[in-house]
Amino acid sequence: MSERVEVKPAVLEPREAIRRMAPYTPPTAGRAGKLRLDFNENTLGCSPRVVEFLRARLNGEILAVYPEYEEAIGDLAAHFGVAPAELLLTNGTDEAIQLVLHTYVDAGQEVLLCKPSYAMYRFYADVAGAAVREIPYRRQDLSFPLDELLAALSDRTRAVLIANPNNPTGTGVSLEGIRRILERAPRAAVLIDEAYYEFNGVTALDLRAEAPNLFVSRTFSKVYGLAGLRLGCVFSQAPNIAALHKGQSPYSVNILAALAAREAVKDRQYIEAYVQEALAARALLYEGLERLGIRYFPSQANFVLFDAGARAVEIRDRLRQRGVLVRDRSYELPGCLRVTVGTREQIRRFLEALEEVWR
Repeated sequence: MSERVEVKPAVLEPREAIRRMAPYTPPTAGRAGKLRLDFNENTLGCSPRVVEFLRARLNGEILAVYPEYEEAIGDLAAHFGVAPAELLLTNGTDEAIQLVLHTYVDAGQEVLLCKPSYAMYRFYADVAGAAVREIPYRRQDLSFPLDELLAALSDRTRAVLIANPNNPTGTGVSLEGIRRILERAPRAAVLIDEAYYEFNGVTALDLRAEAPNLFVSRTFSKVYGLAGLRLGCVFSQAPNIAALHKGQSPYSVNILAALAAREAVKDRQYIEAYVQEALAARALLYEGLERLGIRYFPSQANFVLFDAGARAVEIRDRLRQRGVLVRDRSYELPGCLRVTVGTREQIRRFLEALEEVWR
């Protein structure tokens, strides 16, 4: 009888690109009941019409079957002024970023990003094994580094990912600047992420007919107040959308998100009122920061980056103790905190708490 030899299983190693990555762990726990000025969400919630619409449409049968998207795509295409074939629903803007990279970038090929910017650009580029080049925002005023980016573009560049306006700086790039990037990089997929479009009104969407390498993404997580449903969309010329669709899971967008978006875009009065309130609150925030002698960076979005110096983490923690949440960005912009702009009442509460901890 042969003696049994115990074989220990080998350790399963992930891909090198995954081994090199730092994990992304957003600080989302313990936010309930606090003033949420840390994630740039709609601080009031979605339109009441969305909730009523979902209540009226939901039943056991709808939840038991795989989602259909034709009605949602038709309504959203009409709202955004595009053809249905030029729009793809995605699981948040994150999936749009992932699809563009997976469709057009092979491992080792070059992707250009600006820094600092939305963390998911680097995250999905790293997952894809791309060779990432980061162009820093101009440190003095955090303005968009157009000339530096144009100089970095080459025949090797396969994708360029730009937030306009940018998170966390709040600064943007002009439409003419976007045109120059598109012309300089004809072989690269250029994604313009317009998550905060409603607060600055600058869109590249109308350039899609003249630019076959342009992709524009929008989200329902910000002004529409649907962050919990994870819905976004990406626009491009129809052949590009068909290519993205080939690499997409067939049911990545859930039925609740598709239903909610249809009603959310119809309540334009709610959205316009929220945007106007946020812009008024942003002006109030500037006044309060100036009164306290705190340096800030003017923003084109619904958040403002301000300089808390060496006390940044302390200020963040002391605000949290008072029930006010802000986002620490000092790990990439020394001394900086980011505060979401909600309503004027919410900003007054923030400024009162900030004045207490600033002393």
